Amino acid sequence: MGSGHAGPLSGPPPGAPLIAIDGPAGAGKSTVSRAVAEALGLDRLDTGAMYRAVAWEALARGIAPDDARAVAELAAGATIEVGQAVVINGQDVTSQIRTPEVSRAVSVVAANPAVRRALVKRQRAWAARRRGGVVEGRDIGSVVFPGATVKVFLTASPEERARRRGGDEPADGVARRDRLDSTRSASPLTKAPDAHVLDTTGRSVEDVVKEVLSWL
Repeated sequence: MGSGHAGPLSGPPPGAPLIAIDGPAGAGKSTVSRAVAEALGLDRLDTGAMYRAVAWEALARGIAPDDARAVAELAAGATIEVGQAVVINGQDVTSQIRTPEVSRAVSVVAANPAVRRALVKRQRAWAARRRGGVVEGRDIGSVVFPGATVKVFLTASPEERARRRGGDEPADGVARRDRLDSTRSASPLTKAPDAHVLDTTGRSVEDVVKEVLSWL
């Protein structure tokens, strides 16, 4: 998978906190990572939004998500900005990347090894430029930043996760993405051996954030 060849940007710069937050859909990654970043005054990167942006661009161009070569070329050449807004090739797609069509396509796009290589390189460069940060995704602690200051793997009950995702993704869609993301050959959704596992079911954001900060 490449975790053993992460290179010099796979960990935080000296003295800078780099917090990796992984977990399946609906576990609370976005909410928790946003709150942790705010508490620490750090920038936050939602890597899932990067994959969604590539999936959206592929669909917009009429490229099939499983056309591996074409999607990889698109990812390698695209300009992607993820912050308060998600912008690909100059177009704000913040809301468009959350549609059911993109949700169905993103797991196929994210399973493309060449796409992952292109985006992981950008994710490491993002952290290097900022000398740390809070990064959320599905392979951040296991592959992208195996040397992160703190690794967190969030979980929640299936019922809680489906409820949280219910607004833009049905329970069967969440389960489908879990299955695809966990069984793909390229950087599957998995818990890093040294990650802290945190079940967010029934817990307040403040309580979860407090626990994450206690691990720094």
